[in-house]
Amino acid sequence: MNILVTASHTPFIHGGASYLAQGLVAALRAAGHQVELMGFPFSFQPERDIHRLMDFCAGLDLSAPNGQPVERVISLQFPGYAVAHPHHTLWLIHQHRSVYELYDPNTATPEQSKLREAVIAFDQRYLARIPARFTISQRVADRLQDYSGISARGLLHPPAYAEGYYNAEPQPYLFCPSRLEQLKRQDLLIEAARHLRSPLVILIAGTGGQLSRYQQLIDQYGLHRRVRLLGSVSEAEKIALYANALAVFFAPFDEDYGYITLEAMLAAKPVITCTDSGGPLEFVLPDETGRVVPPDPQAIAAAIDHLHADRQAAIALGRAGRARYEALQLSWPRTVETLLGV
Repeated sequence: MNILVTASHTPFIHGGASYLAQGLVAALRAAGHQVELMGFPFSFQPERDIHRLMDFCAGLDLSAPNGQPVERVISLQFPGYAVAHPHHTLWLIHQHRSVYELYDPNTATPEQSKLREAVIAFDQRYLARIPARFTISQRVADRLQDYSGISARGLLHPPAYAEGYYNAEPQPYLFCPSRLEQLKRQDLLIEAARHLRSPLVILIAGTGGQLSRYQQLIDQYGLHRRVRLLGSVSEAEKIALYANALAVFFAPFDEDYGYITLEAMLAAKPVITCTDSGGPLEFVLPDETGRVVPPDPQAIAAAIDHLHADRQAAIALGRAGRARYEALQLSWPRTVETLLGV
């Protein structure tokens, strides 16, 4: 088949969404299909640009662009899921979070409030008309039902380079890889370092908009020997850091999915996450594959100290996480079969 995958593209910002889109395209091609990724240029501001992109997508018919037949469209993101096609499948990464769970009426500008109204109406109209609806996790499906009254099925998939992860003897450090952004909440971990009793070192990998703020926190609290910002690391370096860690910290706010959780499970490492972290809670079973604690620095520090004090328990949690991952039977061929089988 000729298949178009629609997604959003924000220059120089790469993360889970871009990995997912690339993984889907590669898996579809491996299954023998002709595939193109159509990335709509997206910017969070100004709001008028979002309105214009919504109108553009809503007016776009992808049945046969330039006379080229397209047998299937798979849409991943706002607002590309508004395009028209007779065989349209939704695999939703998330809605426009800024007007839903991240919206604050107390601080919103008139433009943001107007955009919120427009996006809510847009979603209810265009998402509901797609007959085959999936989301990347149950958390995203729950949000879709709560916010728009639209049902969808959670469809999981493996992280990139899943076959490369391995387990090694744990060393006395905690690993935290992710973009350095406010929603990823590495500041909780830095604050937790002030309360640690164990000599564990915290290694934070990644780049992003909060880099200078996190460095300021480390400077302010004198945590240079305790917390290290590694910056960007290669895939090989990241996999090795997972393999040798005692545990992994990943506690974003209401995450859609969270590759880091799955990567840690592949490396047989326990995950420390928080009660409001969303997607990771589908995988981290409290005291079975990791620790689930309130988003409080002292609670996080206590969980870290506990794992350090009982190394064998940490190893057992990690092994259980690996077994849970294998039981999920995540694979791209299975995901593609489900998406195309509707």
